[in-house]
Amino acid sequence: MAKKRKKRAPRNRTITLTETEQQHYRARLLQLHKETLLQEIVDRTICQDIFEIVDWLPEHSVDLLFADPPYNLSKAFNAVSFAQMSLADYEIWLASWLEKLTRTLKPTASIYICGDWQSSTAIHRVLDRLFTVRNRITWEREKGRGAKTNWKNCSEDVWFCTMSDDYTFNVDDVKLKRQVMAPYTDQKGKPKDWNESDNGRFRLTHPSNMWTDLTVPFWSMPENTDHPTQKPEKMLAKIILASSNEGDVVLDPFLGSGTTSVVAKKLGRHYVGIEIDELYCCLAEKRLDMAENDQNIQGYTRGVFWERNTLAAQKRQELL
Repeated sequence: MAKKRKKRAPRNRTITLTETEQQHYRARLLQLHKETLLQEIVDRTICQDIFEIVDWLPEHSVDLLFADPPYNLSKAFNAVSFAQMSLADYEIWLASWLEKLTRTLKPTASIYICGDWQSSTAIHRVLDRLFTVRNRITWEREKGRGAKTNWKNCSEDVWFCTMSDDYTFNVDDVKLKRQVMAPYTDQKGKPKDWNESDNGRFRLTHPSNMWTDLTVPFWSMPENTDHPTQKPEKMLAKIILASSNEGDVVLDPFLGSGTTSVVAKKLGRHYVGIEIDELYCCLAEKRLDMAENDQNIQGYTRGVFWERNTLAAQKRQELL
């Protein structure tokens, strides 16, 4: 029996696939059956289980690894499900694929791993054994159900690590443009560490490990899909711009609906995406096609990241 399609509101911008599109994109997906060279997999979507192919990926070829694995929660991802396990077993599971992926990384590579507060201990223990842990970024998801006997869970973590002390971090590429609430001036009355324009008063600030300017993709955003744990393109833009350079290779072993590959393409990087679910792989391919004609990343305009809810100022900036 054919799966019944969701009925969507007229203004819903969620990216979907027709049966014809899925058949078209399915033909573009890659599968590995032996050891491979980088040129055979770069800028491609591999539709396989990472555990099946991890030993076949080329050595010392990746500049940036971004992984958003299933959190230690029981959750369905289309045709694939993940079952919650003990924290000790989750630690073993993380190490089983992450340790093998280290051979694919260059000595100068950076690593970002997503998680939540419940899996945080296991993630840190694994990363501390394999890499140099640099920081833990906490980002506000904004969404989340309230609780009567606990604090509302509306944040997640992204762990930042490197292979060595020789690594890329382009701090000037990821500064945040903030509205100035207290416009201090010097003795001559000139702005102190901020600028005034027709758009308002703003200052560029150094990026911190607390990200409150992200929005989880939802139905009215052009990047949205039906993937249940899709990360914002803006998040990946921060990570890719900070920890890679144009022409570098970005690897995502749990690609989902393709955000990492799409943002890498928009920012002039190469990508390798691995995803077990065929539907999500096809969605990734469709989004990569869409990126040919639309390089926009919501919340990132003309080389500047903007605070959440500053859309009017962003649009004025785009017209300048």
